[in-house]
Amino acid sequence: MALKIYNSYTRQKEEFKSITPGHVGMYVCGPTVSGESHLGHARPYITFDVLYRYLTYKGNKVRYVRNITDAGHFEEEGREAEDKISKKAVLERLEPMELVQKYTNLYHWAMKEFNCVEPSIEPTATGHIVEQINMIEKIIKEGYAYEVNGSVYFDVKKYAATHDYGKLSGRVIDDLLETTRELDGQEEKRDRADFALWKNAAPEHIMRWTSPWGVGFPGWHIECSAMATKYLGAEFDIHGGGMDLQFPHHESEIAQSTICNHHSPVRYWMHNNMITINGKKMGKSYNNVIKLTELFSGNHPLLTQAFHPMVIRFFILQSHYRSPLDFSSSGLEASEKALKRLWEAYEVLNKLQAAGNQGEASDAELETKVLKFVAEFEEFMDDDLSTAKVLANMFELAPVINSIKDGLIKADAISAATLLKMQAGFKTYLEDIFGLKAMTANNNGALSGVMDLLIEIRKEAKSRKDFATSDKIRNQLGAMGINLKDEKDGGVSWTA
Repeated sequence: MALKIYNSYTRQKEEFKSITPGHVGMYVCGPTVSGESHLGHARPYITFDVLYRYLTYKGNKVRYVRNITDAGHFEEEGREAEDKISKKAVLERLEPMELVQKYTNLYHWAMKEFNCVEPSIEPTATGHIVEQINMIEKIIKEGYAYEVNGSVYFDVKKYAATHDYGKLSGRVIDDLLETTRELDGQEEKRDRADFALWKNAAPEHIMRWTSPWGVGFPGWHIECSAMATKYLGAEFDIHGGGMDLQFPHHESEIAQSTICNHHSPVRYWMHNNMITINGKKMGKSYNNVIKLTELFSGNHPLLTQAFHPMVIRFFILQSHYRSPLDFSSSGLEASEKALKRLWEAYEVLNKLQAAGNQGEASDAELETKVLKFVAEFEEFMDDDLSTAKVLANMFELAPVINSIKDGLIKADAISAATLLKMQAGFKTYLEDIFGLKAMTANNNGALSGVMDLLIEIRKEAKSRKDFATSDKIRNQLGAMGINLKDEKDGGVSWTA
């Protein structure tokens, strides 16, 4: 079967055909490293890691580009335009690049914990300022951008007059004009729907570059257009990200790249659905944002225990990537038990390999059933990456495996060839494509309890103004690689 994927742009499943047969160019929007990655970030990076692995399994050479946003990313539809990196650097009293390095390192660490394959190229926004400026100059030359007071804006209304602006996100230009809120700096735009390609930097702004329009910093959208064009060309195969990026980010990318390169940039747009927490959208206002370090340590009010990264990965793969996924600690606990059952069956299967019958199967019906379940692994993956269906088939096969081990099904019930196919199928999909691996024993749960105790002791010491004991706890933990962080609300978080 040929791989079919759901194209967000056309809103239908399409057979995947790369521009150059056997070669795939894929761009996925990476993190803005102004803070720690959280549960919501886990889903796209695991989803597109599986896609990368599966495309490679299908015989393709994949150039996987996933960027790091380490400058800009100011909000177009919320608050005033501001550089998130600069703002956070001031709050944490760090140099911007020091802050960027801190959270980039944490992000890379989390990706390794999830067993995500490293991308082919991981470009940074600050490393491509020249490319962004060049792209903006081309857009101005084409007549679709204008400069005001050192800032440059994209002319959305002019673009929409001759192009399908809003097709990806399903938004109508007139609706966008009605729903755009009044924000600071809106008066210098020709139209409220226009978005910034470059922003003039105020004197106190700490991340700034020289440009033809004065000293400033790039807009969020132009960064991805510039990096994708440089490494994948004017047109490439797949662009991925979360559904929340469809507007304004990806819609703006399409507009910028189309004008600059005279070509629609992407053949297949792919978007994963969002994660909710106990039925609510994840957000600071709900106080339900769970950082990845908190997931791994269990150090969060919504968690009942620490969870292994493989449990989180498995939990995500149990749902189709385009389906909403509601997170709960109980849901993760159920996934932990399910993954343990499945992995135990997989280990049993590997040991049964030599016991298979070399002749015909003694149970033709069972043989047919097993072969059907294994053959469907690839059929389901070819149907828009239906990981949940593949796992469901594995759970159907697990009782067969255990019954052979326990003698409830005779060892010669299925042939050696079928047993080998089943073992190879589990290995290929569980490990090579789904990226799951054995959960190593860890003491995260015990460590979490010890840390809670130490944090409480330190809190009591501080309340008695016994700062010597408080500092001793912090310093000695730091020497062991465990860092405490005092939060604004009086709480304390830790990372190891």
